[in-house]
Amino acid sequence: MGIGGLEEFALAENTKLIVKDNVLAVICDNVLKTISSAIFNGGSKQVKAVLNIGVPEGYSDHSLHLDPLELITSSAAKVGLTKDYLAMVTAAKIKNYSLVSKKSDNFSVHVAATAGCSHGESSGEEMDVQEILGTINIIVFIDGNPSESCMVAALITATEAKSAALRDFDVRSRYTGDSATGSITDSVTVASPCHGKTLSLGGPASKLGKLVGYCARHAVTEALLKQEPVWVCRSVLDRLKERHLPLEKLAAEVSKVEGLTVTADGLVEILSKNPSAGVWLLAAVKMDDDYKKNLLPTDFTAWTEISKCFGAITQSKQNCEKLPNYDSVDLPPFIKYALIKLVKDAQSMR
Repeated sequence: MGIGGLEEFALAENTKLIVKDNVLAVICDNVLKTISSAIFNGGSKQVKAVLNIGVPEGYSDHSLHLDPLELITSSAAKVGLTKDYLAMVTAAKIKNYSLVSKKSDNFSVHVAATAGCSHGESSGEEMDVQEILGTINIIVFIDGNPSESCMVAALITATEAKSAALRDFDVRSRYTGDSATGSITDSVTVASPCHGKTLSLGGPASKLGKLVGYCARHAVTEALLKQEPVWVCRSVLDRLKERHLPLEKLAAEVSKVEGLTVTADGLVEILSKNPSAGVWLLAAVKMDDDYKKNLLPTDFTAWTEISKCFGAITQSKQNCEKLPNYDSVDLPPFIKYALIKLVKDAQSMR
């Protein structure tokens, strides 16, 4: 229900979810056991509330990093809290949260998420962080009795579900263009009043884990679309740019081939006149993903011949021979040959 800007939902006996202004809070009259990566009071703790706090528009980044506690305590006071809580912080708008719930015979799971991924990353890659934008925060509330190890497993399951949601949208890392696994400031909290029959397993295949994974994946998906609807309305060129293949680079590299010269605007015109070309280019970069990881299908003997003939299946082997200055084109092999073929065909029809 919503009264005077306050939203309130019952999650379980003595536990409710409250949304007010820039604060989303899971509040329990009794103690909640938590496992959390929260910036404030994270770790393994016992609290009475779990908060997800949005950074207000216009709030100084300098102030936030100099004294994050000021924002946290002032925001907690809005929902009547002065102690016994943990808090996560996000630049996403709290109003764009998503709440997804599932029930089983002995327990229920509620996942509340806020999400922004304008600064995606792929864990394990090199990162030179210049700014901090986009955060995915997840609160997993389990109305049941998970053991501590079960709660840790549930946190991992929720994190996997988050990464799966990003994969569903083909979100890419800002740093390398690789498939994103999250953003650089994500947090997950698992909380439970811990009552009833003990739950020992929280992995993706367990009864509890299935519910956690489902709720987390759907909550992140919904929250991401509320915060950043762009993820379902991107063009082919947008998708290529996210892979660090901007239009200007594509045109410049293809123009290195002897006899082929094309501007960025000219490339746009070629693609606009041949809608199927976008399909080939997207397929090409998917194959390039495999190429980068050396996932050569056993059906083939070498990457070179596949990439040279890609997008030109009807050509004879002779017509797939290397073009002059082909090696000087600094693009992944599949997008390289597919693009050269498209430009070459377009210019031959003039």
